[in-house]
Amino acid sequence: MKMFYCHVCGSTHAKKAYVNELFNIYGKPVMVEQIPAMECARCGEETFDRETTERIRKIVHGDARPLRCLTMEVFSFSPV
Repeated sequence: MKMFYCHVCGSTHAKKAYVNELFNIYGKPVMVEQIPAMECARCGEETFDRETTERIRKIVHGDARPLRCLTMEVFSFSPV
């Protein structure tokens, strides 16, 4: 088993988790749910292994059909 090392805080302790991640694909928000990840026990940074990253790439670039489509509200933090 590979040793975990968090590139954000340097911790070597992590737990397995299933996470949801929002990606921006050609200017369009795309959500992928239930992604297996390692989550840093100290700072919470989520890390995907190489195989998972490749599968995500294939999913969001057309190898899968979306489960559902959602409407999302968008807010601006800066004043207009």
